[in-house]
Amino acid sequence: MSFSAAHQTLIDSVPLPEGAVIETSRVAYDESGTALEGALVLDTARDDRRPGVLVLHDWTGENEYVRARAEMLARLGYVAFAADLYGTGIRPEGDDAAELAGVYYADLPTLRARVQAGYDVLAADPRVDPTRIAVIGYCFGGSASIEFARTGAPLAGVVSFHGGLITHDPADVGALRAPLLVLTGGSDPVVPDVAVVAFEDELRQAPDLDWQVVIYSGAPHAFTLPMIPNYRPKADARSWAALEGFLTEVFA
Repeated sequence: MSFSAAHQTLIDSVPLPEGAVIETSRVAYDESGTALEGALVLDTARDDRRPGVLVLHDWTGENEYVRARAEMLARLGYVAFAADLYGTGIRPEGDDAAELAGVYYADLPTLRARVQAGYDVLAADPRVDPTRIAVIGYCFGGSASIEFARTGAPLAGVVSFHGGLITHDPADVGALRAPLLVLTGGSDPVVPDVAVVAFEDELRQAPDLDWQVVIYSGAPHAFTLPMIPNYRPKADARSWAALEGFLTEVFA
């Protein structure tokens, strides 16, 4: 699969293991009659079962950026599935993207169901160890990853990159089981300090929950996307390193 120069540079920040053959296949699936299509990325030179990582897109849909992240994860030895939360061919831009994301924010059960459908695809793959699956997401996908964790799904870990932090009233953390890593920008108007504190306060309602919030100074919203002005290379690199360390820990 070919990528833009910016995304290829991102991919190449993760060394390609010697002998690895990274391949991408399109996977058609559905959720309650809605046709979906995602990208499964893995090293086909290996024949062992390995951990899986479900990758959730931002509000522009399953596109090149999220596939680039999946390729990076495949280089690390994981089976990555870039899921589709919107529907086959639905890739909105600008105000349309914000409007469509808002539909799902207002219907969290459907959002959770869409993530579940992607999870089911990944867990059913014979090359994946179904006991070791993590979910990560970017922006809208970060919010979706946390919402899916609230279902009590048997996840090894959950990571949100600059995702919206939705709090529930009353607090809805009783079903959270998986370790949670939240990576957010210190200058993000979408997720201001008050939202971070409120989210942390909600997590504290589950005293045994393993969670961590990392704030990157000067980082605005969407600081990991290399093709927009908000991109912050240092915060991107640090957050990716945090992800690598987290996955190594939870998959051990």
